[in-house]
Amino acid sequence: MNKLSIAAVAVAALSLTACEAKVTDEGEMPSVDVDVAGDAGELPEIDIETADVEVGTEEVTVDVPDVDVKMPSEQ
Repeated sequence: MNKLSIAAVAVAALSLTACEAKVTDEGEMPSVDVDVAGDAGELPEIDIETADVEVGTEEVTVDVPDVDVKMPSEQ
């Protein structure tokens, strides 16, 4: 259980440091008038810089041991 908790904390820390977000415009709540339609408001603008990840493949030769299986003879 302790190893699982440490792994969960490590994954959470990695996911929080994987990208950086900067709010460039705070946005605005809509002004609402009950009798008349209100201003639609504005969503915040956010610039997000994600981590650069390079993914690829590589051919590797793996030596596999030769295993001989001898079954016991039937009696």
